[in-house]
Amino acid sequence: MDIGIGLPGHARWTDGTTLVDWARRAELRGFSSLSVSDRLAWSTPEPLITLAAAAGATSRIRLVTSVLLAPLRANHALFAKAVTTLDQLAGPGRLQLGLAPGLRKDDFVLSDVDYGTRGKQFDQLLDRLAAATAPGDPVGPRPATPGGPALLFGGTSKATLRRIVSRGTGWIAGDATVQDVQDFAPQLRQAWTAAGRPGAPRLVASVMYALGPDAEAAISDAVGSYYAFAGDEYADYGISIAYTRPEQITAAIAAFDQIGCDELIFMGNDPDPAQVDLLAEVIGL
Repeated sequence: MDIGIGLPGHARWTDGTTLVDWARRAELRGFSSLSVSDRLAWSTPEPLITLAAAAGATSRIRLVTSVLLAPLRANHALFAKAVTTLDQLAGPGRLQLGLAPGLRKDDFVLSDVDYGTRGKQFDQLLDRLAAATAPGDPVGPRPATPGGPALLFGGTSKATLRRIVSRGTGWIAGDATVQDVQDFAPQLRQAWTAAGRPGAPRLVASVMYALGPDAEAAISDAVGSYYAFAGDEYADYGISIAYTRPEQITAAIAAFDQIGCDELIFMGNDPDPAQVDLLAEVIGL
């Protein structure tokens, strides 16, 4: 199982160069992927711009959106151009787009995008992205990756299953538990086989982490604030399933590996780039 790391974009970072430092350190320490999350009504950095900076600072590590709220990109042709441009900057095979329809209405209100039709808009965006990756489309450049970057979809709905088996390479589960993966993976594999797709869908899970003497405070501040919109109970749950001790992290790696995950991404919650090294040391990178 691959081990990736996620930028602390939803935490209280104040200097964008810190995120670039994270990217450099993540590649040097041998993490498989660098991911970035997405929200509009929050201080989270814009994912494609952030990964463009990371692409310029690195040369090998995969670059992942985990996950990008696709329907907010209302100009589908412009979004397709941004994606193919980023794919060119990163080089073949490095960019992987984790995409989801989004849950929070405030993101859509701020975007003047209709929340109720976001699924339909999502599918239209995917159609436009597919067209932009084919020869002859007026929207350029063509992607460096043949056929365009790999697509992973988040969520557990029937629409998610449909998008994965018809357009994607797999599933990406945010802030996941082992049980979450065990609950969804069997129906995903069944749908994949029924659709006649060869092999198996890629399973990627992400979890929250912080390490060091201030780890619990960092988790409480970052995760608690980020999930406060859903109420204290949900925020407390998010805090409770985050990883703050080395033994928790090694146990999580063993557990997600045992159930067949292809990659586990540890999302940062403390902006200090030293967090990259602390995690690398725990897992032996």
